[in-house]
Amino acid sequence: MNEKTTIVIADDLQFSRDFFSMCVSADPHYRLVAIFASAEDAVDYCKTVDVDILIMDIIMREGYDGLFAAEELKKVKPKTKIILATACAESSYLDKAKEIGVDSFWFKEYSDVKLAEVIARTSQGENVYPTEAPDLPFGDTTKSALTEREIDVLRELTSGYTNAEIAQRLNISVNTVRTHIINMINKTGYESRFDLALNAKALGVVVGKTKKGE
Repeated sequence: MNEKTTIVIADDLQFSRDFFSMCVSADPHYRLVAIFASAEDAVDYCKTVDVDILIMDIIMREGYDGLFAAEELKKVKPKTKIILATACAESSYLDKAKEIGVDSFWFKEYSDVKLAEVIARTSQGENVYPTEAPDLPFGDTTKSALTEREIDVLRELTSGYTNAEIAQRLNISVNTVRTHIINMINKTGYESRFDLALNAKALGVVVGKTKKGE
């Protein structure tokens, strides 16, 4: 008889942990060995115990974010398969996850592929990734109507940076930053840079800097 695939779950939201647990427990081929409310605790556990798959959310309210935690774990346990999940449509997460060797990626609320399928395919050695981040309604338009540079500026804006700070971080002029913000306000119909940033964050269009690493 084949040994069961061992799985660890990490998510700071109870309902997400419950959902992940339900998906794992529903399949007799899997054995859920631990559940954590923080990425840091999950990684510490997986560093000392051989685990087949770690299912982990990216955004955590405290401690390591999922991307930083995945990168730390892959350094010492490269054979542990990692599935990162997120409810945000942040496109930069996909590139970062691939860069650090994350095995699979699942957009919680937008994926056409069910989590159970992602787990099964990942356990068989397949990398399961969406082709792109989901498009979202954003004011009077959608996320896809924004240019890549506008998205860059918006990401910094949601982190609370001033125009001057954004210009320095992106190596562009303050006037260019201001122009991008005005263009986004015109596209979305929001009344101010504050409304633009607030709605972008609330809708999950982009996510600002993470707690560990950027």
